[in-house]
Amino acid sequence: MTRSFYHLTSPEVAAALGESATVVLPFGSVEQHGPHLPTGTDSIAARLVAGEVAAGLEGMLVPFGPYGITPIHAGHPGTVSLRRATFEALLTDVCEELVAMGAERFVLVNWHEGNIAAMDAVATEVQHRHDQVQVVAAHACYTAQRLYAGQGGELTHGGGLEALAVLAYDPDLVHNERAGDSTRPEKAAAMDAMRRSREVYGFITDVTEIDPDGWYGEPGWADSQTAGDFAGIVAADIVRQVEAIFELRT
Repeated sequence: MTRSFYHLTSPEVAAALGESATVVLPFGSVEQHGPHLPTGTDSIAARLVAGEVAAGLEGMLVPFGPYGITPIHAGHPGTVSLRRATFEALLTDVCEELVAMGAERFVLVNWHEGNIAAMDAVATEVQHRHDQVQVVAAHACYTAQRLYAGQGGELTHGGGLEALAVLAYDPDLVHNERAGDSTRPEKAAAMDAMRRSREVYGFITDVTEIDPDGWYGEPGWADSQTAGDFAGIVAADIVRQVEAIFELRT
């Protein structure tokens, strides 16, 4: 069972941290996802997976907020982007408050690529300031991409994996009939691969560089049967990796 910070009383929070000093924070964004998926898609996906991760680690799920760093989608209705300084200040304050309460292990579960640099910066600073603190970043979108690739799942903006996450949360929020035919613009997949490379990579500063409509992929790939165990499958893989890191640094 997931213990949620939101649902606990003050003494219950103290007791939870006394039993397990592990906290799990979800990170997403609020941005356009085409005509067929909600603006909160990334935050929905992160929250779903983070809840399962918290349960798997016997930790506490702590809210961060729906907004992320997403200037790449600026100008599209429904997009609300934080400045990096705002995001980092908020995350720093939240982490410092949790450390003061007794949190020692932080797992940052993310579904939005634009947050990564800021998350990494704060994570390393918080861990450096507190000798007892360990921070692990888990990018659930990349985990899902690896796990579902063999079934045809693709991590594209507004595509199959993102539709799958929303289906797992609330099928009524997925409107694939509005998406029309699946789209695959020339160079879109190559540009995604370019910006996700771990060796040499470039940057996309406007999503229309990938697709004029701001999304691409095959949302129709997702179905309710596959969505049923989506969060559990992705979370189990993340828990396995997180536990290995904690054990390594113990």
